[in-house]
Amino acid sequence: MSTRMGDLWAAGLGLLRYEPTEMRLRASAGGRELVDTVQAVLVWEPRRVVASYAVPVAELRAELAESSVEAVPAPDGILHPGIPFLAHSCPGQVVDVAGLAGTGFRPDDPELAEYVVLDFGAIDEWYEEDEPLVSHPREPYHRVAVRPSSRTVRLELDGVLLAESSRPTLVFETNLPTRFYLPREDVVAELLPSERRSACAYKGHARYYSVVGSKDLIWSYPEPLKEVRELAGLLAFYDDVLDVYVDGKLREPPTGPIAESLRQEFGI
Repeated sequence: MSTRMGDLWAAGLGLLRYEPTEMRLRASAGGRELVDTVQAVLVWEPRRVVASYAVPVAELRAELAESSVEAVPAPDGILHPGIPFLAHSCPGQVVDVAGLAGTGFRPDDPELAEYVVLDFGAIDEWYEEDEPLVSHPREPYHRVAVRPSSRTVRLELDGVLLAESSRPTLVFETNLPTRFYLPREDVVAELLPSERRSACAYKGHARYYSVVGSKDLIWSYPEPLKEVRELAGLLAFYDDVLDVYVDGKLREPPTGPIAESLRQEFGI
């Protein structure tokens, strides 16, 4: 009997997982180099969908100390990137790294006994080889495919047309719904500036726009990372909360915990 690959991925979410990498990893904070190693591993705590880097304690160029900071209970369900590092979902010890409170974690696991997991957001600069990292570590099983298309895409909010294009760019990203990126000229809704900003490890830094009746509904990558440079200036929508027609056919809305959390955020 065959098994869908996505189901295998989901079945492993409840496990503490790791994957070694041969990339040279460097990290620094406050102008001080903390890490320079080729023996790092990517670690996914149970239910976390984004990995953290762990490095051998013997190669860490900083002091470790017991921390007065305690882990916080991890919420139920999927632990997305917005869940703080201190919400640990497996047994282990919270430690201070180079005086930075609670920025290290040592899981109670024999395979990772000689490693310390580091809080990506607490450290100023990260490099894989000579490439700076954005937002969080990349993982070898995550793929972003950008494809130009001639399909017609129409986006509506409560029956009001927001955009229609026969030259969309489709983004197929591992474990995420397909996203439709459209030229600005094909968006008929008035774009209202937003102060919201976000970062993606695979696409770069995004800025947002609102429309009447829906805040922060649209985003764009003005200067995307080189792997997805085709996205520069295009506009994408949280179609989780919209009616999306592809070649005239209404598309089923995305499902899963991310889509559900977005619908709650938008009050739908």
